[in-house]
Amino acid sequence: MIKTKNQYINREISWLMFNDRVLQESADKNVPLIERLRFLGIFSNNLDEFFKVRYATIKRIVLAGKKGKSALGGEKAKDLLAEITKIVIDQQSKSLEIHGDIEQELESQGIFLINETEVSESQAEFIKNYFIEKVSPLLMTIVLNDLNQFPLLKDTEAYLAVKMVLKETEKDQKHQSIEKNRYALIEIPKGTDRFVVLLPEGNKNFIIILDDLIRFCLDRIFPMFDYKSISAHMIKITRDAELDIDNDLSKTFIEKISSSVQGRKISDPVRFVYDKSIGEDTLEFLKGKMGIKDTDSVIPGGRYHNRRDYMSFPSLGRQDLMYDKITPLPVKGLSLEASLLEHIAEKDFLMYAPYHTFSYIIKFLREAALDPKVKSIKITVYRLAKDSQVAASLINAVKNGKKVTMQIELRARFDEQANIKYAEELQAEGVKLIFGVPGLKVHSKICVIEREEGDLIKRYGFISTGNFNESTAKIYTDYTLFTANESILKELKIVFDFFETTYKIYKYKHLIVSPHYTKSLFKKFIDKEIEAAKQGRDAYIKIKMNSFTSYEMVDKLYEASREGVKIQLIIRGVCCLIPGVEGMSENIEAISIVDKFLEHPRVFIFGNDGNPKIYISSADWMTRNLDNRVEVGCPIYDEDIKQELIDTFEISWRDNVKARIFNGQQNNIYRKNELPKLRSQFVIYDYYLNKLNQKNIEI
Repeated sequence: MIKTKNQYINREISWLMFNDRVLQESADKNVPLIERLRFLGIFSNNLDEFFKVRYATIKRIVLAGKKGKSALGGEKAKDLLAEITKIVIDQQSKSLEIHGDIEQELESQGIFLINETEVSESQAEFIKNYFIEKVSPLLMTIVLNDLNQFPLLKDTEAYLAVKMVLKETEKDQKHQSIEKNRYALIEIPKGTDRFVVLLPEGNKNFIIILDDLIRFCLDRIFPMFDYKSISAHMIKITRDAELDIDNDLSKTFIEKISSSVQGRKISDPVRFVYDKSIGEDTLEFLKGKMGIKDTDSVIPGGRYHNRRDYMSFPSLGRQDLMYDKITPLPVKGLSLEASLLEHIAEKDFLMYAPYHTFSYIIKFLREAALDPKVKSIKITVYRLAKDSQVAASLINAVKNGKKVTMQIELRARFDEQANIKYAEELQAEGVKLIFGVPGLKVHSKICVIEREEGDLIKRYGFISTGNFNESTAKIYTDYTLFTANESILKELKIVFDFFETTYKIYKYKHLIVSPHYTKSLFKKFIDKEIEAAKQGRDAYIKIKMNSFTSYEMVDKLYEASREGVKIQLIIRGVCCLIPGVEGMSENIEAISIVDKFLEHPRVFIFGNDGNPKIYISSADWMTRNLDNRVEVGCPIYDEDIKQELIDTFEISWRDNVKARIFNGQQNNIYRKNELPKLRSQFVIYDYYLNKLNQKNIEI
């Protein structure tokens, strides 16, 4: 194995570079203006989650006194924290510049974001009434000076740190007058919109951010203090979000997870963000009271925090400043008006959301719930929509006498509370729940039903690369295979058997199942391509995933590259592999596509001596997916669907508008070439539209 100084990209740094690609979308003037603001919100939301999880994990290593070399790809943990902080400060600075540019462009469109100093007389009356009626009753305000203990700040919630300089003074030891300050905190309420749309004036629209509306009304909050000046600056704290699950045998699993989620509220801080214009005395007062340490990331920021709220920036009816909404297409040959089971009994079908409508999954479950011949439904759940039609369909099935078994993952990151709520509701309705496998998360996306047909039990089911969530299905791209293939479905049933009998390790002829077989089988497929290349035959690997962090699998692709296997990677997020390095990875190319939709599928294509072997899977090539989760990869046997997956991969691979090139410099350069412009997400929609109209599209 050839070793180089930089054989891998650090996982955390690569993640920050992914978020930089999101930030690039907010700077791209070809992206509609309001969508650019929303990408700023996604960038901010991503960063919050990064600090809650990844930064917090590295901080734990530092506090434990470990250098963490093996876990952190050669970086000392403390040095890595410092590097992360530097990158984030640079990105935050860039995001503020982008925000300023967007504001100017909004003004050119007649949309004005005003602050408390720019309020007109007519607007002042509206704002005061709005504050009294909708904001004041929700405010949590705490005066800090006389408290024995500093209040516990909520994770990632925004606060206004208020400083009042009182008119009365105090005397120092030399009997000289000194100003007397009072400090307070105002929690920005979540029960009302962050953006308050004011009355328009002619063709001009005005929006004031809730923070500034509160600033405008500070005199109504603190009338009891006789101050000569008052100021309010934003602060935010991010806490460690890792779950610490206790071993109390008297507690149910739901109780343990619920207790751990509650524990996040008092977990250690890992990031402190503040308005860089805040007074030094106020900043030092807050840091001292909160016990901010050297291992915490202290980030000077802009006037506003929680810019994740820009994800729901008001549209003001300006469709011209947003992406055109697409109409999800039907799957060719699969009618929502007829029985899905009858169609699926004849052949396999592939749904590719959001290009295809997610309604097929709901229709499948509702049909199973009502069909007298269907006896059982088994399904895995990782994340559900807020008002889930999937959950409603399963409850409907129980009420119709079906035996419904759901494996629900209570440890789905940041969806724990929602899943606990659903678990309790579904259990009360009679759904049989399985709460994971000891030591493993269940991340597979599978469903199988059993139906009596004559004297036989016939199985139908679906396997997906994404969650069964009708909300995210509008913006996440994911494949779902509907099948009645008995060989596949019999093995899906075995996966469910494993959930209930975890000490048995089953063997599979068709499925690729983590944690027991995924890594070894994919290595076997790679070895076959290596052998073909050694013998001078055509050998290639094409992979599309969210993240690629397993050094073991990186090394395997390096080996394949050195033997002449041509490898194409489309990795949306983190990629620890460095492509294009002579003697190590010169036969590997890798790109990332960040665009209107979030690229979420996992697809694996191996040349296999001219008869491509193709799988879809719930698993990325990350250590957690390969070794610490239950994941399911499914072979594609239908030749038409094989071609469909190859076609859509090739369309994505040829993207030269939204594709960025991975390289050792991690500079997120856009792929540019002399070919006609091809924006893959738009072309894929046209591909399926043409399929419906029986037109061929050149790939």
